[in-house]
Amino acid sequence: MLNRPRRLRKNPLVREMVAETRLSKDMFVYPYFIVPGNNVTHAIDAMPGVNHYSGDTLIKDVEAGMKKGLNKIMLFGVGDEKSEDAKSAYHDHSLVPTAVRELKKQFGDDLYVITDVCVCSYTTHGHCGILENDYVQNDKTVEVIAKMALTHAEAGADMFAPSDMMDGRIEAIRNLLDENGFVNAAIMSHATKFASAYYGPFREAADCAPSKGDRKAYQMDFRNPLEALREAALDEHEGADVLMVKPGLAYLDIIQRLKQDTNLPIAVYNVSGEYSMVKAAAERGWIDEQKVVMETMHAFARAGASIITTYHIKDILNNDWL
Repeated sequence: MLNRPRRLRKNPLVREMVAETRLSKDMFVYPYFIVPGNNVTHAIDAMPGVNHYSGDTLIKDVEAGMKKGLNKIMLFGVGDEKSEDAKSAYHDHSLVPTAVRELKKQFGDDLYVITDVCVCSYTTHGHCGILENDYVQNDKTVEVIAKMALTHAEAGADMFAPSDMMDGRIEAIRNLLDENGFVNAAIMSHATKFASAYYGPFREAADCAPSKGDRKAYQMDFRNPLEALREAALDEHEGADVLMVKPGLAYLDIIQRLKQDTNLPIAVYNVSGEYSMVKAAAERGWIDEQKVVMETMHAFARAGASIITTYHIKDILNNDWL
């Protein structure tokens, strides 16, 4: 027998030497949920190990993470005023821009700050846009989304992650940022965000569950891989710098196909439902948490993602799982 692949699996040294997929802490982004108040660190029941933070405790937690090498974060605001027109989403003193200014004052360019750009937490109905006659209005929503990104840019954010899935929002954001001098501000488009059941715990964390209906009229149909590739191509054409696939585990095929279709970096969002299922099973002793988490992270990288947004990264770094 001339071919024996097991020769290169004999022991850990040779397995590490020939590994085809490798992870680095530089690939990871951690999502934070910001709430009003002071000295707030409030556990999110549906997401064990994940918290709401007020601005002051956010600073402390980010500082602790940076000591472990976690220097890229994504911010979500929770608790600003809700209204039909989502006007607080682009208010200069809302939670996210206020937090961005404080983070940049404290850490400067040592911390890379990405902001979620979506209005679901700022609307009374919980949808990702301006609702009229029970239908989310695309162009009116795009105007709000672009204003929101500009407000975050003015506060000092480095990158913007629109997650609303409105048509044309990348071009609108890019144009408004450029017109105001933010030509170097980057856009990480949620290029293929699917209407998924995996978002359940996030909706508790972000207080953004729709009060009626669902989001299938604007988020992607999970049966349509070709439409997903088309959405990503449109965002690339409109000026996106990074293309994200969300959720991750059920859409590894989309990550892989998108990697073959574009030269842009591919990001993946390892979403709340994926995270919470692992946590729940691990708490019951049904799985080995470390092994499952690291297998999942390698799956994302193997499929083609070079940026991984995940709630698991604190466990990975704090426990030296890399």
